[in-house]
Amino acid sequence: MLKSGLVVASLPFFGLSWGVISGAYDYRIRRQKLYLPNLPQTFHGMTIAQISDVHSGSFYNKKAVSGGIELLMGEKPDMIFFTGDLVNHLASEMWDYQDLFSKLKADLGVFSVLGNHDYGDYHFGYGDSPEKHRNLKNLVGTHKVMGWDLLRNENRKVKVDNETISIVGVENWGTRNFSNRGNIQKALLGTEEEAVKLLLSHDPSHWREQVLDTDVDAMFAGHTHGMQFGVRSEHFQWSPVQYIYKEWAGLYSEGNKQLYVNAGFGFLGYPGRVGILPEITIFELQKGSV
Repeated sequence: MLKSGLVVASLPFFGLSWGVISGAYDYRIRRQKLYLPNLPQTFHGMTIAQISDVHSGSFYNKKAVSGGIELLMGEKPDMIFFTGDLVNHLASEMWDYQDLFSKLKADLGVFSVLGNHDYGDYHFGYGDSPEKHRNLKNLVGTHKVMGWDLLRNENRKVKVDNETISIVGVENWGTRNFSNRGNIQKALLGTEEEAVKLLLSHDPSHWREQVLDTDVDAMFAGHTHGMQFGVRSEHFQWSPVQYIYKEWAGLYSEGNKQLYVNAGFGFLGYPGRVGILPEITIFELQKGSV
């Protein structure tokens, strides 16, 4: 009886240990067709890669991270989206990885936004300070050095053969005491005549709280990590995080409005993943209805 109890008690330990050994860097590509009724014909069939939640301060295997970057670039996407949390706390966490993420290139651009961890709130506190300001300035500079177009409540028009779509990005906006720096109305200024608007916003709760009331066609988010624990297959997924976030991984829609939540490239806290593996999403744009 004692032996059986020890075996049962040890199962979670072995599962979590295996998640560190095998799950932390087991990058998986998830393919998703994204149907947009008003998509200009020129953009039909183009691809967008999304990664989120790098959390470079948690990495301990640079070679493995390099493999994830190579896997993404092997897809040759037309655009790349990064949806926040480049670091855990400090811009300096990217020093050893900046060269790797600088390899992310796409003909139509690499667009990024900030996540709740990127502002330094959890290290410097929620108030302003010269050190905190300097840290954020350095992190913004890192995006620029890597060639990423960081969107801070603003938008860009992507033009192909005289047709355009808008890429919109907001500062972090969240519920549950997460910082609210995002301004969706400011970010959308000048996009009124655009056929399609694609929004980068770190926290998926933003979609239901504000974005559904706008004319944004699709939002791309991260933040949840899928709690780095659960079950995910083609037709079923479960994680404890679903009791906190209604939209926590994968594609969601209401009418013609859509949200995709990426389960994250990195990890935070627990140095591994069990069942919810690190994700690289490849979207294929399709002209048509959801």
